[in-house]
Amino acid sequence: MRAALWFIALFGIAVAVALFAGNNQAVVTVFWPPHRVDVSFNLMVLLLVGLFLLLYLASRALSALFSLPVEARRWRAQQKERAMYGALMDALAHLMAGRYIRSAKSAQNALAQEQSLGVTTDTTGHPTGHSASLASQLRSLSHLLVAESAQALQNKALRNQHLALALQNSTARQAQEVREGVQFRAARWALEDHDPAAALDWLGQLPQGAARRTLALRMKLRAARHARQSLPALETARLLAKHRAFSPAAAQSLVRSLALELLNEAHDPAQLQQAWAGLDDSERRMPELCVHAASRLMSLNGDAALARSWLLPVWERMLEPRSDLGDKLRIKLIQVLEAGMDSLEAEWLSRIEAAQLSHPRDAHFVYLAGMACLSRQLWGKARQLLTQATPALQDRQLHRSAWRALALLAEQRDDEAAAAEAYKQASQP
Repeated sequence: MRAALWFIALFGIAVAVALFAGNNQAVVTVFWPPHRVDVSFNLMVLLLVGLFLLLYLASRALSALFSLPVEARRWRAQQKERAMYGALMDALAHLMAGRYIRSAKSAQNALAQEQSLGVTTDTTGHPTGHSASLASQLRSLSHLLVAESAQALQNKALRNQHLALALQNSTARQAQEVREGVQFRAARWALEDHDPAAALDWLGQLPQGAARRTLALRMKLRAARHARQSLPALETARLLAKHRAFSPAAAQSLVRSLALELLNEAHDPAQLQQAWAGLDDSERRMPELCVHAASRLMSLNGDAALARSWLLPVWERMLEPRSDLGDKLRIKLIQVLEAGMDSLEAEWLSRIEAAQLSHPRDAHFVYLAGMACLSRQLWGKARQLLTQATPALQDRQLHRSAWRALALLAEQRDDEAAAAEAYKQASQP
């Protein structure tokens, strides 16, 4: 359709020219003393058009002639630029293939090409190659590749030298992402050198937005764990779990282990209570943390009533018909309650008695009820419950504790034979 329209337009122009030139009788007279030249108007128009075309072509030819040096410099700069990018690609390929020496040489070759390219200027004195921001990014990446190869070769002097140059060349606003990448790599190198303090320092230099990225949080978590900073590691793990960097099960396991480390770092009851208060509500509902915190508080001679208040959610969960608490956790809970049996409140006594009555075949509840009766000097009932629980106890520590309690009860009633047999059973491996 477009070609047909062009043909129609050309035919129209041809018809217009034929009508104008065919009947045009005008004459142009040129006086050149002592001569007089008469030329038809149509010929004069053709001569003027031809003169214009001749001048136009001559000017284009002169412009092309004088631009040859500029074009030659531009071509040479283009060849250097291609060689520079080729060297950069070779350095990256060698690095991925594990050829670190070749990678470093290719990256240094790219830097040399960039330096020679940067001094190439045109007639106005401006650089003819890539822009200044692109040049800065390319230098930073090249220095980073050299530093990465040096890190793989354990050449720390060369690594630090090119790391400083990479940071120096990434100060422009356009190269901010490159600078962040260099800082990330420096933090990773510090972790590889087992220097968590340096890694945390590099991560602390990141902008606020970059510091909250998943990569930065993972590095911070790793560095904090290596530095045994449990509280920062726990806070970082919470952020990673919030960003869904781990599966729910893995995130819960990681948070639980870090919370356990935080509780283990407490050296007195006040520090332990402070650490417990620093946990989230969801973390304070984890049975493992509740039992461990209560056990830790009892080992530090803390308030037994406070420990039992931490154990109450786990106790209620253990009484559920289909409780998912493991045997180890149940045994540890019972041991914590047994450790504070002397100061047991009436409310807890009623809880233990109700649990024993509702679960008469559970040896753990029967054992705990027997120890509670023993602490209240209810000798007969204690003897009855402990005798019932002892054969069914699978945990060796509880089994020995039950036999020792039976031995004490036998001594209480002056039954030396029964006491000797109980001590014998308690001493068996």
